[in-house]
Amino acid sequence: MNEIKIIYEDNDFLIIDKPSGLLTHPRNKNDKSESVVSWLLKNRPSVKDVGEDKIRPGIVHRLDKETSGLLLIAKNQKSFEYLKGLFQKREIKKTYIALVYGQLKNPEKSLRDLGAGKRGVIETPLGKLGTRQTTKVHGKHELKERNAITRYKVLQEYSRPQVLNNPSYDGLFNTYSLLEIKPLTGRTHQIRVHLKSIGHPVVCDPLYASKKLICPPELNRLFLHAQKLSFVSPAGESLTIEVDLPPELDNFLKTLPKNIK
Repeated sequence: MNEIKIIYEDNDFLIIDKPSGLLTHPRNKNDKSESVVSWLLKNRPSVKDVGEDKIRPGIVHRLDKETSGLLLIAKNQKSFEYLKGLFQKREIKKTYIALVYGQLKNPEKSLRDLGAGKRGVIETPLGKLGTRQTTKVHGKHELKERNAITRYKVLQEYSRPQVLNNPSYDGLFNTYSLLEIKPLTGRTHQIRVHLKSIGHPVVCDPLYASKKLICPPELNRLFLHAQKLSFVSPAGESLTIEVDLPPELDNFLKTLPKNIK
């Protein structure tokens, strides 16, 4: 497991850079897997009674195990309630970076008018089937759908070297696209399901990408990173916290040929 880095800390909360492969909190009270919570209880034991659930003290939001990046943790009950309220009111702005399979289509004119480059909005409601989120109802299943909104912008398009050099390639996609993503709601797996719903799943997504899609062995992890958080702190200070891509993601991008038009 990669080491957890503290990016910001004061008396009310801390922000860490969570590595990929680490749970945010245990799945249940019997789960002894390493997690952000086990690290927190060892390094900030005073947080153990903060929050509403003993198995996730101080945790006001979560990142998927496979996702890396910024995670905000409350250090006392007052700040927990405050930060939880900000999330509920959608007053914490989150920005992610994702690499997806394929090249996205040109957006509608109304979206192009927002600025240069390809960008779009996905507003498909989400429902849950078992442990997975879905945007569609199959058979007789009835889902309790919840609204979900995700904005995205294309930062760069790349060719796939393994496609160019592999005549047996399956032919599904011959490009990647690097996206900046801003979820306006906070549903479980929202970004991953929404990108799958428009036909461009996140690279190396073990749940939502087709098994026919190649996960590059030199990457071997979900290419999704929580890059930036912006909010007003409990002390009334406007904060924007940002981290770089982890080395394994940055290094992988450097191996890809850019599509230049």
